[in-house]
Amino acid sequence: MQYALKYIRRINEIFIELMSDLTIEQLNEIPEGYNNNIIWNFGHIVNTTPALCYLRTGVDTTFEVPLLAKYNRGTKPGDFVTKEEFEELKGLAFSYLEKIEKDYANGVFNKITPFATLTFKYEMETMDELLTCITAHVSLHLGVANAMKKLAKQKALTTNN
Repeated sequence: MQYALKYIRRINEIFIELMSDLTIEQLNEIPEGYNNNIIWNFGHIVNTTPALCYLRTGVDTTFEVPLLAKYNRGTKPGDFVTKEEFEELKGLAFSYLEKIEKDYANGVFNKITPFATLTFKYEMETMDELLTCITAHVSLHLGVANAMKKLAKQKALTTNN
């Protein structure tokens, strides 16, 4: 399932590219009709990916995901996300993936506790199934962020005219 890991990595890169020309204020702004923002969507995929791989699978129930409480399912943006936290999230996006890739190659995920996510409601019994689910999950949030970016750009044009 190395392809899924490659796609997840590439989606993280695309997500960062999507955010690169936005201000920290634009990343934090919640567009009308939404209950979160671009930076929350990015923080969500960064933090839920290792949580799904280690915690939900039962592979390592002590695995620490320090920002998970802030970006977990059901949470909403609270505090303004600073440039420093944004940089931390970008680093975590790849350090978490590197650990997952290494552990996958070393057979750490050979046996997982089957579970279904609330989003897809499909019970996953293998890590390969989970990685496919994560690919769909990160793609979903990238699409939402892309729509939000279009709104942010439109608002900036309207404000500047």
